Amino acid sequence: MVKLIHTFADHGDDVNCCAFSSSLLATCSLDKTVRLYSLSDFMELPYSPLKFHTYAVHCCCFSPSGHILASCSTDGTTVLWDTHNGQTLAVMEQPSGSPVRVCRFSPDSTCLASGAADGTVVLWNAQSYKLYRCGRVKDGSLVACAFSPGGNLFVTGSSCGDLTVWDDKMRCLHSEKAHDLGITCCDFSSQPVSDGEPGLEVFRLASCGQDCHIKFWIVSFTHILGLGIKYKSTLSGHCAPVLACAFSHDGKMLVSGSVDKSVIVYDTNTENILHTLAQHTRYVTTCAFAPNILLLATGSMDKTVNIWQFDPEALCQARSTEDHLRQFTEDWSEEDVSMWLCEQGLKDLVSIFKMNNIDGKELLNLTKESLADDLKIDGYSYEKEAMENWIGKKKRTSPMTNLTLPSLVLTPNRTLKMAINRWLETHQK
Repeated sequence: MVKLIHTFADHGDDVNCCAFSSSLLATCSLDKTVRLYSLSDFMELPYSPLKFHTYAVHCCCFSPSGHILASCSTDGTTVLWDTHNGQTLAVMEQPSGSPVRVCRFSPDSTCLASGAADGTVVLWNAQSYKLYRCGRVKDGSLVACAFSPGGNLFVTGSSCGDLTVWDDKMRCLHSEKAHDLGITCCDFSSQPVSDGEPGLEVFRLASCGQDCHIKFWIVSFTHILGLGIKYKSTLSGHCAPVLACAFSHDGKMLVSGSVDKSVIVYDTNTENILHTLAQHTRYVTTCAFAPNILLLATGSMDKTVNIWQFDPEALCQARSTEDHLRQFTEDWSEEDVSMWLCEQGLKDLVSIFKMNNIDGKELLNLTKESLADDLKIDGYSYEKEAMENWIGKKKRTSPMTNLTLPSLVLTPNRTLKMAINRWLETHQK
């Protein structure tokens, strides 16, 4: 369904970011350069690499038209480049001179946001190249930024773990702790969650962090009622900090890259894992989907950028099968769910599920959080021997949450076991 079709190995140091326009791929690196490639033949453009920055380049992004490329660096500058000839259009210096970690264009190309290590965020006028507004987060470095599809809002993420929502006048509308150990990336889906009422924008936001989690949020906004942001769910799959996440252009997939060296592609509807890609040999620092075609780029501290191609027919077939299975499971009665639990070797959970009236529809909506909060199941995985020793010492609380365990029944994590077996099969050839 997805295959590796090309690898770029031109950078001399860690790859920090990659970005697509409709016809080009841009990559940037600790080696102080930005490189541009044509998507038609994967050849590097004649005027690449782009050289101006005097220190590491942390982020790069295209304007919606693809005519301008922005890059930002430890040197405290955000540079605008003409993608037709590689010429420098503007050099915008962060007012504080602090290292710039992230930059993003607004959807209408009128503004460019840049976030720095000292917590300052600047909105630049993308036509005049002048500073428009400036703000600052309470704590930490700014390392992530994303504009809502309508451009009325943008979100920043900090190394302290805070998600902050700003309006286009640089007014702080909301801030909350999203990831305990720091945010690393965030991205809006371009597709609305629902049509909603006139004037109501409802979109899905993804964030990831050093806590190894990817979280989905629902962001709603109206000029009358203002902003609403609600946590939806957490995606599992990575066993180490997640450094990057990005939605596909149609919003149907989310990709993530991690310190565990893997790339995971999720179905955003079911939140199931579609693919786990393990080609990189060091931390995966960046990932991006192309805007119009089923191409994925992933970059790593191994100094390479991989290009992956999806098979659209296989993808449609997989989604059709999954939708059929989901529809089938949705019709299960409580007894059907009990039978399924017994078949999975989870007979000890039958009484808990029955007590909570879990039928097929409820089963499909269960998350780790609902298992822990509503069904009072711990929801974490431990080594069996360690947990047996814990219980043997008369401990009756969760090692992770310190909450009282209503049951001392240990159930095997078959999903984790399968993931470990897949990893062993891949790495022990």
